[in-house]
Amino acid sequence: MKPSFEAAPEALRRSDETPVWLRRYTKLVAGSTLFLIFAGAMVTSTGSGLAVPDWPLSYGMVMPPMVGGIFYEHGHRLIAATVGLLTVIQAIWLQLREPKRFARILGWCSVGAVIAQGVLGGVTVLLLLPHSVSIAHAALAEIFFCLNVSIAFFTSTLFRSSRVLEKGDAPIGLTSLLVVVTYAQILVGALMRHLGAGLAIPDFPLSFGRLIPTFSSLEVGVNFAHRVGAVCVATLVIVTAVRLRRFESGHPLRQLANLLVTVVMIQIVLGGYVVWSGKQPLMTSVHVMTGAATLALSLLTALTARTVGWRTRRQRTRALLASEVPA
Repeated sequence: MKPSFEAAPEALRRSDETPVWLRRYTKLVAGSTLFLIFAGAMVTSTGSGLAVPDWPLSYGMVMPPMVGGIFYEHGHRLIAATVGLLTVIQAIWLQLREPKRFARILGWCSVGAVIAQGVLGGVTVLLLLPHSVSIAHAALAEIFFCLNVSIAFFTSTLFRSSRVLEKGDAPIGLTSLLVVVTYAQILVGALMRHLGAGLAIPDFPLSFGRLIPTFSSLEVGVNFAHRVGAVCVATLVIVTAVRLRRFESGHPLRQLANLLVTVVMIQIVLGGYVVWSGKQPLMTSVHVMTGAATLALSLLTALTARTVGWRTRRQRTRALLASEVPA
């Protein structure tokens, strides 16, 4: 029998329910953050990181002529400022209307992350794109995105409904590992991009015509590490999807697993196209964005598994305690 999201107790619905427009707004913020990651990737992909050499103004202006690389760099700043404003509004709205305290805390954590991200972005420009700061900027962008995805999840009807599903053990450890490995893979990808090593291995799926190339430079090593990471992520996604097949087809974990498999397949094809096209900027940026989407789906799967798993363990604990009580 398929799980019914309508079976949640009415008391739980009333006590945990997030206002409908706030729920929709959190999804808007999460989606806008994903678009911000794409815009940031376009800056790197087009080599526009220093098209505007000053910060926080742009050539001493609030709105410079949007030509050449300025379009990508200043456009990225405008999108970042917009997302920052949306994030502050989200935190205030959560503080006023969200019944779950931890969701309100996440809202303010997201504000802190976007402020730190803005400062890192400015430092990156002022210090002329040092690799360490640029990679930290990319790493924090993914954390900021995950915070907003988590807020959207915890305020959703999916979260409230998942809390009352009784479908057995959920693979909490496996799905959590998937999140960690996917994030590590994104960090390696950021290192590769900022080292300019995206084409250090010019063929795909082989590496210089071999399974394992000769590591003649740091760039080749980082590029190959990114490819190995992709294999690790794909393998974990397949293992997770197989593990989640024990759940019924309508269960959210099964649906998330199916979506994860689809997105990872698209991501692998995009990765190949990036190499075959000589790092065409648009497709390279879409590849970065799809990587972030893979991380978000992994996180949603882990959060859902943890929600269902907690429920299962609580029930088993109660049953064990009940069995130990003398009649």
